[in-house]
Amino acid sequence: MSEPFQTAVVTGAGRGFGRAVAAALVAAGTSVVGIARDERELRAVGDELGARFTSVAADATDEALAQDVIRTHRPGLLVLNAGVVPHMAPVHEQTWETFSRNWEVDTRHVFTWLRAALREPLAPGSVVLAMSSGAVLGGSPLSGGYASAKAAIRYLRGYAADESERAGLGIRFHALLPTLTPFGGVGSVGVAGYAARQGVDRDTFVKGLEPVLTPDQVAKAVMEIAQDPGASPEYQVDGAGPRPVD
Repeated sequence: MSEPFQTAVVTGAGRGFGRAVAAALVAAGTSVVGIARDERELRAVGDELGARFTSVAADATDEALAQDVIRTHRPGLLVLNAGVVPHMAPVHEQTWETFSRNWEVDTRHVFTWLRAALREPLAPGSVVLAMSSGAVLGGSPLSGGYASAKAAIRYLRGYAADESERAGLGIRFHALLPTLTPFGGVGSVGVAGYAARQGVDRDTFVKGLEPVLTPDQVAKAVMEIAQDPGASPEYQVDGAGPRPVD
């Protein structure tokens, strides 16, 4: 395992997976630049984590922001976790605007930061972890373009890894595919939607997800993968822990 990173950037750091990842990194001695749109949520994270956490209330899809943060803070780790809650409805009840919501936020922000990481570039030995979703393996018929947007993130990871290798940059790129969980905004909405679709109550549906994935387990997986130079490119993460995607 490698030494802890001096500085990391975590997008979507105000809650859920991002907040847990930021907390784990700070506990390990890493300074974290946390990015999210909600300034109040970020302030609460900063109050909890202390001086090692720097909050940046901004839109993670902003290209100038990504470039400026990388140039100013020189992170050794990027955790690209930002995303928007999908509109939950069958495909025929979606509009293109609701269907493409996750493309415009989740996918776009990963594209933006991968591009900045390669163009700046990050230092050799740096690591980029992009949050995809277990939904890409089985689909998600109630969440519009969510599964396809997260699938595009997997492709982007592979493209960026190839370009890093071609240019001899020495940057590692990984994708994590967390399974559905009741924790966090996206997960709680997804659980409610699919429970209703199956005609069962929330608790019954959640029982079928056991062992249930928690934000702390995602954070632990991020730490393990980021610090392992021999880590696989992609991991599915569920309540039993991370496992490489074939």
